[in-house]
Amino acid sequence: MRTAAYRPLAIALVALAAFAALFIAAGYLGWWAPAANEQAIGEVSRWCERVSGGLLREPLNTLGNLAFIAAGLAMFAVLARDTTRGTARRNPFIGNQPLALLYAGASVFLGPGSMLMHASHTFVGAWLDNLSMVAYIVVPWLYNFAVLGRWSLRAFAAAYAAIVGLYAIGYVAIAPDFGIHLDLFKVSIPLWIISEFLVRFGSPTARWLSGFVGFAVALAFGIGPGTILGNLDRYWWIVLFWLPALISRGPSGVRRTYTPWFWAGMASFLAAYAIWTTGKPGSALCQPDGVLQAHAVWHALCAVATLCFFWFLRTQRATTAAEPAEAATPKSGQ
Repeated sequence: MRTAAYRPLAIALVALAAFAALFIAAGYLGWWAPAANEQAIGEVSRWCERVSGGLLREPLNTLGNLAFIAAGLAMFAVLARDTTRGTARRNPFIGNQPLALLYAGASVFLGPGSMLMHASHTFVGAWLDNLSMVAYIVVPWLYNFAVLGRWSLRAFAAAYAAIVGLYAIGYVAIAPDFGIHLDLFKVSIPLWIISEFLVRFGSPTARWLSGFVGFAVALAFGIGPGTILGNLDRYWWIVLFWLPALISRGPSGVRRTYTPWFWAGMASFLAAYAIWTTGKPGSALCQPDGVLQAHAVWHALCAVATLCFFWFLRTQRATTAAEPAEAATPKSGQ
């Protein structure tokens, strides 16, 4: 029983070892042709750190991603401990359940994805980096959709596979924004907060007001309503702000404890974003040869945020015994 409980963690470690072997081999072979938007060796990279000619094009920014790996492996260890102790599975993020393992796996994936981009400066690296970000951030908002819409686990899995799969293909075949100004990672942030608002406040009034929460989220990232409404060709995706309301079938039937983990995660991510804005050429704080890089700190704080949100999701409780509780813990046979 104990060995089986730690099998997902062992699989993650083996996958990371395989990635490390391929990563080091590709690096020693000189990687391959750099992406068109990357800088030459000796110049300052897009993320401030000077480009190196060694194994890692951006050494500090690359190694900063180890924080994601550490956070994700810690999640796998917690889930294994739940299983060995027989902890009551009051929600899908307790023990080795599919959604919990997906969240932990997506958190780990953020590390290798971003490492390859910063180390290689190749198109493949950029693709894997963006794919890992989308693979992670889709999990919480799509799970909220599943709770609000009373989806089965099978429906969630199909939707997740479709979204991530289409993004992976579209990034290469069309463009990162699909040629229609749709940055899936950026759009996912307001979708997450809007859907979280509806999980907490499920009244009919809250449903139809929920879309305006998206404008507040955009404003927090420096995009005001005037900018959005004056450039609807670029921000047409604001119509998606009301998608959670359309999916919702009423009160979520669950309660989550927001203090401290949700707010700690939000604080960590917002601090990371503030630091991220300073880690670019032209910023007064950009020090290409410094021993501390803002973008590496961004990685570390975002990893802390993923761990905080993991603990937050584990606080979920069903508030009713019937249909909403089933949505909170979807079953594969539904």
